Amino acid sequence: MFDATTILAYKGKNKAVIGGDGQVTFGSTVLKGNATKIRSLYNGKILAGFAGSTADAFNLFEMFESFLEDKKGDILKSVIEFSKAWRKDKVLRRLEAMMIVLNTEHIFILTGNGDVVEPEDGEIASIGSGGNYAIAAARALKRHASLDEEELVKESLKIAAELCIYTNHNIKTLILDGNTN
Repeated sequence: MFDATTILAYKGKNKAVIGGDGQVTFGSTVLKGNATKIRSLYNGKILAGFAGSTADAFNLFEMFESFLEDKKGDILKSVIEFSKAWRKDKVLRRLEAMMIVLNTEHIFILTGNGDVVEPEDGEIASIGSGGNYAIAAARALKRHASLDEEELVKESLKIAAELCIYTNHNIKTLILDGNTN
C-alpha cells in the first residue's frame, strides 16, 4: 500500500455502496480536504473508487468506462480486459494506484500489476492507506451492529479517519439500489 486515501465498498443485500474520504496529500502535507475519489460509471450502473494520483484517476476511470461501453456494461468482462490493458501499458502499469469497481452483483479490486481480485466474502473491499482500518471496522460493524449499507460504509470510514493520517472525515458515498435495474 501507499500513502493515499481510503476507499471502502460494500455489496450488501439491498444496496451496493462505495465511499471515500476527501484528503489529498503530498508527502506529509495536506493539499486538499474535499476531493472526490469515487465515481458512478456506465449510466449509474457501476460504482468506482480510486487510490493514487488524481490525474491518474481521471485517465483510469475513462479507460475503464470505455471497456464498460465496449462490453455493454458487463463488469466481469470489463475488469478482465481493463486489467490486461492497464498491465500492458508501459506508463500506466508504473502507477502506484488501485481501483475498486462494483455493481449490485460483483465487487473487484484492480491494480496495474494485472490483479483482478474479488474479495473472499464477495461483499467488502478496501484500498488505500486506511483501507485495512476501514475493512476491519466494516467487518466488525456488519457482525455486531444493525446498520444499512451506507451507514456501515460511512461509520467504517470515520473509524479509519481516526486512525490513518492520510484519511480525513470528509466522507462521500455513492449508492446503487439492488431493487432497480
